[in-house]
Amino acid sequence: MKPRRKPAALRKPDYFPADNVLTGLDAPRLLALGTDFEQFRFVQCDFSEASLAGLRFEDCLFERCNLTTTKLSSTSLQNVAFADCKLLGVSFGACLDMLFGVHFDSCQLRYASFGGKKMAGTHFGQCSLDEADFTNADLSNAVFQGCDLTRTNFHNTLLAGADFTTATGFSLDPENNNLTGARFALAGLLGLLDKYGLVVE
Repeated sequence: MKPRRKPAALRKPDYFPADNVLTGLDAPRLLALGTDFEQFRFVQCDFSEASLAGLRFEDCLFERCNLTTTKLSSTSLQNVAFADCKLLGVSFGACLDMLFGVHFDSCQLRYASFGGKKMAGTHFGQCSLDEADFTNADLSNAVFQGCDLTRTNFHNTLLAGADFTTATGFSLDPENNNLTGARFALAGLLGLLDKYGLVVE
């Protein structure tokens, strides 16, 4: 049997036509523009507690935006990046599965939910993911670079090849998650022993 090939990482969107760079929008102004957004950059927008249900975003960047508890029912996120955004309590599990692809840099993702999402190779950089939920998600080859994973819930999660070498605060049950080939720093190995109540001196 051939070894499983590492999935090609999505390239973060970095080209946005000048007319597609929008600053300071709220949800009503966004919805007035339509339902499909391709190669858009949203800067310092406030969509907190709003519904973006059914919208499609492709090759877009949200930068310094507030999306706290934003509703994403049947929303399409196709190669969408979030930088310096507040995404507290967002249920990404409600997004459409087809072509789902996201990137996160310096984002607040506390209480966010990714239940059941296929997110192989997803990059989380310097994010706060405390109490986020990844139950039944596919995070194979994902990277948690400098992330805080305090009380983050990993249950029946595919973490094969995932990189935890610079992550902190995590607690992972090797019996309930697939950790084949996952990478850890020596100090982080304690996060795999929590359930056993061991004392490591």
